[in-house]
Amino acid sequence: MTHIEENQTASKLSKTKDVIAYLAAKFPACFYAEGDAKPLKIGVFDDLAARLDDDETVSKTRLRIALRHYTNSWRYLRTVKAGVERVDLDGKPAGIVEEQHQQHAEETLAASKAAAAERAAAKRKAEADKKPRSRAPKAAPANAARQARAKRPARKPAAASASSTNASNTAKAAQPQLAATTVAALKVGQAVHVKAGVAPIPGSITELDKNDVHVQLQNGLTVKVNVAAVFVAKQE
Repeated sequence: MTHIEENQTASKLSKTKDVIAYLAAKFPACFYAEGDAKPLKIGVFDDLAARLDDDETVSKTRLRIALRHYTNSWRYLRTVKAGVERVDLDGKPAGIVEEQHQQHAEETLAASKAAAAERAAAKRKAEADKKPRSRAPKAAPANAARQARAKRPARKPAAASASSTNASNTAKAAQPQLAATTVAALKVGQAVHVKAGVAPIPGSITELDKNDVHVQLQNGLTVKVNVAAVFVAKQE
């Protein structure tokens, strides 16, 4: 019996990484806790549910979440190439990856990397905003007038200004009013918004892990963020 099995037989696993480690221990020819992965048989969840039907270690809900997380990981998506053999739970051949499957994997990987880059940029910006800014040197008197004129905004027609104001008000009205939250106030399945880049992205919670929250975004991607990046709609 493995370390994971010994420690978890008394209660069901609740963390995705522990479920994946458990699957890697139960089906070592199919799942891998780290390193390169292999494309899985289409419909492998049904096989898992049947094989683990009497297993008290993990629920079907946790199995589904962990499988989605596993197949959305970068290391898995990189292996989905046309012509590569898929495997079943015992590592036996179970079909071939088709061209459309590779295309979907490449699109999912690109979208996941873009979301990660946005989160990294937002984190760097937040850290930069916390640092004290040094005062800019005063401009020479001879250039002060020219700089003042350069900074003066150009006048816009009244009609255009009114149109712009109305559009801005409409956009603000369409956006939900969001508020920061805590892990204690959240629950699995709850609709939330994740701050990743310029605008918050809607999604739903799939897992809570201390101060980290796993959220499945509307585009299908699952991201792990700190609770500080999670917001909920304000109650009116």
